[in-house]
Amino acid sequence: MVQPHMKKEQRKRIVDRHRDSLKRHGYHPNALYWSSREIQEVRFRVLAEIGIKSGDSVLDVGCGFADFKSWMKGQGRDICYTGVDLSPDLIRVAREKHPDAVLHCGELSDFDFASASFDWVVLSGALNEQLHDDGVYAHKIISSMFELCRVGLAFNLLDARSLKAHDLRSFESDEIVSYCSKLSPHIKVIDGYLDNDFTVYIYRSRSALPAKQTELNR
Repeated sequence: MVQPHMKKEQRKRIVDRHRDSLKRHGYHPNALYWSSREIQEVRFRVLAEIGIKSGDSVLDVGCGFADFKSWMKGQGRDICYTGVDLSPDLIRVAREKHPDAVLHCGELSDFDFASASFDWVVLSGALNEQLHDDGVYAHKIISSMFELCRVGLAFNLLDARSLKAHDLRSFESDEIVSYCSKLSPHIKVIDGYLDNDFTVYIYRSRSALPAKQTELNR
């Protein structure tokens, strides 16, 4: 598989933006460009509903402060957590907050994880950066994440039906589903939980579906 890499200037822009936001906001969702903790946690809830249980191993791509780990623990689910983030400043704070987590600084493609290394892979907000590449990078990241999961992948994207901003990358859900269908037929799209967001679940097999999810939206 061809591993996706951002351009050097794109990586620098993201690192610089988060360094600046951390100086302005400190340890707060605003430093991650979330409007509030409540909005951040709505997305966490939808991601977790793919079927993540206590004891499962989870790779969080674009993990920020590794808040998904602490949110899951608050829900009574201790997970074996690994996080990856491009920002050394965010990873530094994440390591302070979560000394028991495995945390890596860099782009997903910087690391040589073996196929099916984790039960689940999740991503929240990390594909919102506008790269002006017609979604090519996002497609490659989705494929790379799916390669790393044993059970399933959950990620959210900004919904182009309600948000079209020059500085943010939004996506048409039908186009994303069409691409994901090349990876697996077991796909579910969740929307309506926020005005400008949708989440995609991709499962490796139908047997991995939670009992209540007998039908998939494609």
